[in-house]
This record gives sequence, structure tokens and C-alpha cells, in this order.
Amino acid sequence: MWGGALVSNIGTWMETVALGYYVADSTGKASWSAVVAAAGFLPGAIIGPVGSAMADRLRRRRVLATGSVLSGLIAAGLAVWVGTGGATPLGIALVAFLAGCVSAFTFPSFQTTLPTLVPRDQLVAAVGLSNAQWNIGRVVGPALAALAIAVGGIQAALWCNAASYLAVCMAVALVSFHQPPGERRPVFGALADGVRFARSSPAMRSMLVLMVATIAIASPFIAFVPQMATNVLGGGSGATSLLVTAQGVGAVVAAFTLGTVTQRFGLPRVMLAAVAALGPMLVAYGVAPSIWLAAPALALVGLSYGYAFTSFAGIAQQAAPDALRGRVLAVNSFVLGVLYPVGALLQGALADSIGLRWVTAGSGVVLLLVVAMRVARSDRQVLVPAQ
Repeated sequence: MWGGALVSNIGTWMETVALGYYVADSTGKASWSAVVAAAGFLPGAIIGPVGSAMADRLRRRRVLATGSVLSGLIAAGLAVWVGTGGATPLGIALVAFLAGCVSAFTFPSFQTTLPTLVPRDQLVAAVGLSNAQWNIGRVVGPALAALAIAVGGIQAALWCNAASYLAVCMAVALVSFHQPPGERRPVFGALADGVRFARSSPAMRSMLVLMVATIAIASPFIAFVPQMATNVLGGGSGATSLLVTAQGVGAVVAAFTLGTVTQRFGLPRVMLAAVAALGPMLVAYGVAPSIWLAAPALALVGLSYGYAFTSFAGIAQQAAPDALRGRVLAVNSFVLGVLYPVGALLQGALADSIGLRWVTAGSGVVLLLVVAMRVARSDRQVLVPAQ
């Protein structure tokens, strides 16, 4: 499963870089990059919670196989359309929304399958390893995208993504799935179960506060990497690939070291430190004067962001009982699906007005202030005696 997902994610990042460069180069507007990114993530709020609830009920093998076939067909259609030269940013956004709907429904089945493939005491390390394959794709995919674009144009990178879904189909056919029987409750009742559990769990409540702040304030930088490379730093598709790869290198290091670091310091401390470090790293990336200084700064952003996001997933996986895992993960999907598009659209419009550098660095400052207030509030709660 890890190998199949890795091949597919390499293809996904090839498409991400190719389309990101296409939109940035053809429009020159950060707001259009935000629209395309938001369209891909919005299904996480609409379809993601339903997919998470259904992951506890449907046969996950069937969901993953069907979703991979549909995703491959959508990617192939996009490659044909871009190859004709008639693709528009709005049309690409609509295709991204359709592909996001399929992904949002199938990804929870992949997530909930993970704990059945490893011993429970290795779950955090497995979550980190699962995140690593996504970020290895972020490292390898952009380099292959630059090569594919140089050889066959943007559509060549898109065709590679369409073919990559075959790897998931093969993996699903080969792996033996163990799926405990799920409780057959109405979908909205199942979603309410996840919300109630998140509210009743101190670990989930504490995690969600930092997750909300990170997604709303910091995460939109991802949508603007092609804009930063192309229209701020004056590069092209190669510069876009370099920045995306740099972020991926940091995220891969975070994913592979998360298990060791959390064993020593504990997952909550790692999460808090990562979110606190993300703010200054975003400032350094935003003010970097050249591509060669922006790349290492973005690698540090990827490192802290990788620690933070993998910690969010690890806490949710650990806190949720087996029968509720899909429904609890629906809460994470909903938060990401709502706040990331909203944050990206707002920051994209602001970047077109005052500049992307100011928006990126400013988001880092705001995030650091939010973390400081959260820590100060926690300290006061500890110091004030119970009434």
C-alpha cells in the first residue's frame, strides 16, 4: 500500500507542479492560484466528512479501487484538454473540484486502513511513514515534472499522473485487508458521533485549536509557491519545481523522524513546538530576496509544517477508538476542507493588492502571535486555582 501510494503521489505532484506553473504563467495572479487550490480542497469539507463516515461502513478495498480508476480517468481527461491548448483557469478549477470530490471520499478509507496494517504501538511511526511517502512524492514529483515538461510539454506531466493511479489499483489487489465490522448508522448521525468524540476528548480539543490556526493562517502558502517562484522571484517551471522540492525535503525529514522525536518528547510537545517554529520560518521564506535563499527557507517551512500536520493526524489516530476512527478523522477533513480554501482565497486577493511577500511574512507573524496567546492562556489556566 505504501509503494502504490508513493507512485500515485509522485504523479499527483507532477500534475500539481505542471498546473501550478501553467496557471501562474498564464494569469500572473495569485488569486487564480488560490481559486484552483481552493477548488481542490473544498470537497474535503463537503465530501470528506461523508467519506470518513462511510469508511467505517463500506468495503475499503472496493472504495480505494473505484476511486483510483475514477481519478485516473479525470487526470487523463485533463491531460487531453490541456494538450489542446484550450484549458482555462476556471475550467482547471472545476476539474480540480471534481478530482477533489473523488479523493475526499476515498482518502479516509486509506487512512482508516493504516492502523490495521501495523501494530498499535507503532501507529505514530506508521502515520509518519505514510506522510513520508506523500512528501517523497513532493520531492521526486517536481523533478520529474520539470523533465517531462522539457521533453513533452505540460501535458506530458499530466499523462504521467493519469498512469500513476494504476499502481494503487495493483496494490489494493495484492494486499490482504482486515476490516472490523462497522456500525451501520445514518451518515449524519455518524458525523455527529465524530464531533461529539472530538469535543469530549481533551487531546482532540487541544489539537484542534492549533490545527485551526495553522490551516487558516499558515497553510495557504502552499497554494502560492508557483506564484512566488514565477512572479516574485522571476523564475519559471524549473524554479517552481525547486521550491516545491525544497518544501518536500523538509517534510520528508519530519515524517521519517517523527516517531523517534515523539518517543522522546511526546506528541503534544512536538506539535506545539512545530507550530511555534512555523511562524518564523514563514517570515524567513517571505522576505528571502532570491530563489537560492527562498529554497532553504522553504525547506525549514516544510520541516516545521510536516511535524505539525503529522502530529495532528497522529493525535487523532491515537485518540480515536477503532470503531470511531473514520468518524473522528472526518472532523480533521472538515476543518481542512473549510479553512484552507477560505484562507487561500483571502490571502490570494490580499497578495494581488499588497504583494505576496508581505502576505507570506505577515501570516508567519500572526501565527506566532496566536501560539503565544495560546501558551499564555494555558499557563494562566494552570496557575488559577479551581473554584
